[in-house]
Amino acid sequence: MTNMIKRWSIFEIAMTSTSVYDNPLQDVSLMATFVSEQGVVRCLDGFWDGGDQWRVRFSPPSAGRWRYSTECSDPRNVGLHGLTDTFMCVESAAGSRFEQHGPIQVEAGGCHFVHVDGTPYFYLADTAWNGPLFSTDEEWQHYLDVRVQQGFTAVQWVPTQWITAPHGDLEARLPFEGHERITINPAVFQRLDNKLTQLNQAGMLGAVVLLWAADWGDYEVMRVNPGLTLPEDQAVLLARYMVARWGAYAVLWLLAGDAEYRGARAGRWQRIGQSVFGGREHAPVALHPNGMSWHADEFRSETWLDFTGYQGCHFGDDNALTWAVFGPPATEWLREPHRPIINLEPPYEHHLDLSNPEHRFSDDEVRRAIYWSLLVSPTAGVTYGGHGVWGWDDGTQPPTAHPTSGVPLAWRDALRMPAAEQIFHLSNLFNSISWWTLKPDATLVKRQPGDENIRRYVAASRSQSGDLALVYIPQDTRVAIDLSQLLPHVSGEWLNPRTGEANAAASIGDEFETPGAGDWILLLKASR
Repeated sequence: MTNMIKRWSIFEIAMTSTSVYDNPLQDVSLMATFVSEQGVVRCLDGFWDGGDQWRVRFSPPSAGRWRYSTECSDPRNVGLHGLTDTFMCVESAAGSRFEQHGPIQVEAGGCHFVHVDGTPYFYLADTAWNGPLFSTDEEWQHYLDVRVQQGFTAVQWVPTQWITAPHGDLEARLPFEGHERITINPAVFQRLDNKLTQLNQAGMLGAVVLLWAADWGDYEVMRVNPGLTLPEDQAVLLARYMVARWGAYAVLWLLAGDAEYRGARAGRWQRIGQSVFGGREHAPVALHPNGMSWHADEFRSETWLDFTGYQGCHFGDDNALTWAVFGPPATEWLREPHRPIINLEPPYEHHLDLSNPEHRFSDDEVRRAIYWSLLVSPTAGVTYGGHGVWGWDDGTQPPTAHPTSGVPLAWRDALRMPAAEQIFHLSNLFNSISWWTLKPDATLVKRQPGDENIRRYVAASRSQSGDLALVYIPQDTRVAIDLSQLLPHVSGEWLNPRTGEANAAASIGDEFETPGAGDWILLLKASR
């Protein structure tokens, strides 16, 4: 009987090797070629899964009959080489957002993400770097249940040992070992398969950091960061292993994490990125840099890089705030090639402010950073981080190698911090409007209070047609809007980002007055 699988689900070829290799990752390679009856071709790497087991995973993009063939670098291995078969792919309207609409990609204009069927995808990510490594399946499901309720659509996480997980996973197993010639521990990755499956079944995208690469501080554990210490060829092998293993899931890739990619360091990451992704079909790829670092110029011609990620950082001083609203995040979108711009790490809630160690970032400050990030660049999405959640902490001490971040709440308690709960209101707002039409327009604000005090910066964005505008007011009670740039019959509504409360908004001349103190969002849209 012909195998049958739903479109955009995972078809897996399980194979048994007839040869034994000392180090399968290094000694042999496997590829499968898939061809649809319409002539669509996909070539994918296989991966070793322990013992004599090998697998290839494929998510078919179209219905109909598919055939595949395998090719092994060791043609004598008849368990891996020269296998052929067919399977049927059928349409299905049920399941998660990814099963209904397909994986995500960058839309044609280059400013945001869409599913492959064209449905816009709003990237609203949580930061759980250590979550999959340190959690049980039950704990991970609890985490996902809470984050889904709060409106999140993605989770950023790290699958290998790194600076805050130097001993690997919950059972102190290292995902890989060695340096000049690494070996893989498939049992760790099998456990992570389950975490990614849970994540996708919850309708959430997995944003996977392949090679954490931070190089700061005097921490001995820094040497476990694979993107920092592995030779290029071994970093490529490790990254390609994870791409082969998880490329059929609903994912995007953060090639490297928390590093400097500019200047002399750019070449290494250009070569690694090209070796892992160049000339191949792949999920969207970005780099996660260190704080207030902008690498777009060095990677402007790198065709494998699909979107621009940046880190807003954990400094709350005026310099950091000015960089966030007047610096590269606010100007890069005007340059080509156009790519989605995502703040992958705004200040974490309850994290100590690195510019003022007596102060922890409040929900107000985190919320301000998030709304600024969404409106100073073409709206595509943003990331939230909760201190205690990202490190999967127990609340007794600072995360490993992060003494200046402060003692966090235990992760279960940190899940319910105020700004995390307020993401629900943000999600409701953006899901109610055509957010993908929004582009920054500072001229909407006739008198910018941020020119005098950066903490009062009013961010504004609107659609090209003028039928929709969003204005974020962090603290002022009055804002003057140039209504001539909008359609004649737009109506106004005040939205409270802390509570979700909505009130009608009427202007006196060009001025709107907020219903009360604190930050507010002014939504202006054409009447139907």
